[in-house]
Amino acid sequence: MTLTDTTPAHDVPHAHHDADAAAVGPILLSLAVFIAGWATSIALWGIPGLYIPALVLVPVMWVVLLIISRG
Repeated sequence: MTLTDTTPAHDVPHAHHDADAAAVGPILLSLAVFIAGWATSIALWGIPGLYIPALVLVPVMWVVLLIISRG
């Protein structure tokens, strides 16, 4: 390779990116933020900060169970 030559000296094979592996990062980040938020609510408000988010998530879990059962 010379100073004016812009082509690479060797071809580097590109790694194959798995779509499932790429989706894991945002999911884990969302889960970590959710748990941190719940822990913060417990630290700020005590016992109500523990059970009120759980009560709010009951309808969400119903929807998740319905989606799972419908296939």
